[in-house]
Amino acid sequence: MEHLNLADYEPLPTLAPPSPSFGRPQLAISSYSANASLVQTGKEFKLNIGFDNKGTFNAVNVQAVYTSADVIPTNTGGLAVLGPLTAGGHVDTAQTFIAVNSIYGKTAVIIDVTLTYYDDKGIEYTDKFTLTIPANGGIGDTVYPTSTPTGVNNAQLVITSYASTVDPLQPGEQFQLGVTVQNMGNTAAKNVTMIVGGGSSGTSGGTPQPGGVSGSSGEFTNFAPVGSSNIQSLGDIPAGGALQVLQNLVVNVSTNPGAYPMKITFSYVNNNGEVVNDDQVITLLVYSLPNLDVSFYSPPETFFTGQPGALPIQVVNLGKRSAVLGNMKIETADGTLDPSSTLVGSLDPGGYFTFDSILFPDTAGSLELNVTIEYTDDFNQPRTITRILTVTVEEAFIESMPDPALEGSEIPVTENESFLRKVWRFALGLFGLDSAPPANETPVVDPSFQEVPNPIPAGGGKGG
Repeated sequence: MEHLNLADYEPLPTLAPPSPSFGRPQLAISSYSANASLVQTGKEFKLNIGFDNKGTFNAVNVQAVYTSADVIPTNTGGLAVLGPLTAGGHVDTAQTFIAVNSIYGKTAVIIDVTLTYYDDKGIEYTDKFTLTIPANGGIGDTVYPTSTPTGVNNAQLVITSYASTVDPLQPGEQFQLGVTVQNMGNTAAKNVTMIVGGGSSGTSGGTPQPGGVSGSSGEFTNFAPVGSSNIQSLGDIPAGGALQVLQNLVVNVSTNPGAYPMKITFSYVNNNGEVVNDDQVITLLVYSLPNLDVSFYSPPETFFTGQPGALPIQVVNLGKRSAVLGNMKIETADGTLDPSSTLVGSLDPGGYFTFDSILFPDTAGSLELNVTIEYTDDFNQPRTITRILTVTVEEAFIESMPDPALEGSEIPVTENESFLRKVWRFALGLFGLDSAPPANETPVVDPSFQEVPNPIPAGGGKGG
């Protein structure tokens, strides 16, 4: 019996598993048309629609629902049952409608068609289509003219933008308010007067009353005019024209933080000679920001490069209200600080907070310290206060000592001075002569030699 050698046979090819089938029924409108060239109010028309199943599965229980705000479906109540539609199949359907009065002035009506159907597994699908049918907006064969809105023949002044020269505004702050006013009407506004705080020009049957403009009844509790009154004459503003106006104001010192509306009235004469008052309202925000002094509570000591030095920092509340402060951080580009941050907390008016840090400067010269204090303003927005402190850094003094291990260095060798030489130098000193040791020698004190204190000169001086 022969033995089979499996190595002589090629392996059978591996068959790929069959790919799972994926698809769905997909209905689409292939064409639609109306039996009338134009839809007319009160007349019935028929809408013919062709549907195709462009999917890979059959569609079961196909239904079409017609809805429209311009026309009403008749006979079927707006529901058409199309039944099953096989993959790649086609079906035609028709639905009659009648137009209502809402199509007056319209050149087309909109009809929505919503299809609902299922596949063989019972999964529901929904498709929606929007159809447009031409219309003439009339009754029967009579075409009615479309309505045209009547234009307003008048001027209209509107504040399109405004800004303050000081931001943010605080109690006691003087600032300049800039207002951009534009004529949004189609006629010119003549003899325009701006009244900050609100006011009016008196009228009597279209004729201005004697006394002219009244602007004294405005609201000035929080903001008041400075340098001039609250009334300005702007002249004429043509249709579509714009003008920028400035008004000097001051924030009352008693004003609390908050958002305050300001009324501005524009009084002018229109084309009919009538006095018109256009009232505008803008909003100004008033803050109460902390007024802080950041300095040293005592003069800092001299700093040396590479050596630690104390930083006695102090924060003082100079404002009239309490201030709640967050983290304070100190930074520098030419050194290291430890610690570099701390939490300040609440400071009463006149209160202070001290913080001691250690500075390790890297370079000599003038060194800047950036102090940043975080806090939240009256409108819950994060803000920071930044101050710069300056200290002076000097080079560290290092005493130079000769290193015997360095090549080429020489250590002076001192020879012991003899006793006779010492006596000779002593004798020279008695006569006022140079008795110092040689420059290249360092004197060595002999333990056996004792210096005589206050020696008395020997004889030999000049006699009297």
